Amino acid sequence: MKNPLHTIIRIIYHLLFLFVLLLATNSVFLLASGAYDSIVMIIAMCMCFFFWLWPGACTKDIREGRIKQLWFGNIQLRIFLEALVITIIYTLLEILVFKNVDIDVPAVEGVSIRYIGGVPWQKFVGHAVIATVFLSITFWIGIIRIYLTSVQLGIKMRVIGILCGLIFPLNLIVLGMMIRTTLQEVIFENDKTILNEQRKVDRICATKYPVLLLHGVFFRDFKYFDYWGRVPGELYANGCTFFYGEQQSAASVESCGQEVARKIKEITEMTGCEKVNIIAHSKGGLDARSAMTDPDIARRVASLTTINTPHRGCEFADYLLNKIPEKTQKVVAAGYNKTLSKLGDYNPDFIVACRNLTHSFCTEFNEKVKDPEGVYIQSYGSLLKNHRGGQFPLNLTYGLVNAFDGGNDGLVGEASFPWGSDFHLITAPGKRGISHGDVIDLNRENIPGYDVREFYVQLVADLKKKGF
Repeated sequence: MKNPLHTIIRIIYHLLFLFVLLLATNSVFLLASGAYDSIVMIIAMCMCFFFWLWPGACTKDIREGRIKQLWFGNIQLRIFLEALVITIIYTLLEILVFKNVDIDVPAVEGVSIRYIGGVPWQKFVGHAVIATVFLSITFWIGIIRIYLTSVQLGIKMRVIGILCGLIFPLNLIVLGMMIRTTLQEVIFENDKTILNEQRKVDRICATKYPVLLLHGVFFRDFKYFDYWGRVPGELYANGCTFFYGEQQSAASVESCGQEVARKIKEITEMTGCEKVNIIAHSKGGLDARSAMTDPDIARRVASLTTINTPHRGCEFADYLLNKIPEKTQKVVAAGYNKTLSKLGDYNPDFIVACRNLTHSFCTEFNEKVKDPEGVYIQSYGSLLKNHRGGQFPLNLTYGLVNAFDGGNDGLVGEASFPWGSDFHLITAPGKRGISHGDVIDLNRENIPGYDVREFYVQLVADLKKKGF
């Protein structure tokens, strides 16, 4: 979107669209009742239909179809706001200043003509109807486009938009927020697409060994809802070959470790690649370390990168499991296990999965499980800066975790992250911070100062540089 010629074309398109919409919207005031003026009005209205349906020159630099539609919707909403403000101002001027009386209105003896300001009421009503119709069509086409194509608006903003739709001036404030959010999304996503096109031939994520992605607790590798959000697509676009762990979502570290071990053996035998690079989030890091206790599996692992893994457990988990009555725990566990079994777990155990994340369990685990030689191990962690930075439910758990584990990502304390030869703390500017879910793109949110997709691209590119 930085081509100067395309920028000029977009400005001309925008101004022309706005001019035609204003001409149609205010045609009752602007044009007389002659045949020539009627033809001009009809042409203006027809051109409005053209601009409503054809993105044309305004999407010249936009690469992807979804982003083109989002960009077009954004433009239509901006033009709607501009036309609305100009129409209101112009209408007030007609009524209060210009006093534009239609000289063709016949004066019938004994019949008084009603005026709104200096404008005959028939003319005012005609203007109001035409303006409402054309502005409404522009608004609805734009809002439907961004509702159907935007990722960054999220459910919350969409609901707020619906609830505030008829409340003036809240509706205009919310609309302004939507326009800003979708404009930022268009620019960010289009720049990413262009970047990937430019480095496509470099295949910076084409590692020597394929990548194995391991999910955390209470999630699975679903086909239509990827645990890793938009990250896999970005890795694929940059040449990465990857597989999913597909271990159970709620089972012991030992049990999941055995599943991961089978997956590693399956990948290496199927591809002939000899080894894999593991990238594991949360409990997935403990599952991977458990899998590598088998020497045959350890020799098949080139590197292990853990992301926000509770290597030393969570002290708040010890507290909760000791305080919550056993009967209550069993009731909650029964509900979870029933749900998880329907989602694919063949032997879910909610209580064991929770206990395997406690500080006491991880202390024993670390004493028994030693890192194998010849495997490069590194770790990453992130921190929320306050409870408002996390999405539900991490905004609620942040304070509790902070009381027991100190600085945290909403679930795991900072002291629990480091493992292996290298540790990296993920940071972002501002007051928000990066949560346990943000590091896997769980909410598909573009966070200022932290590009989660590029983070993984550079992580895998670095593994490639290291010869893995």
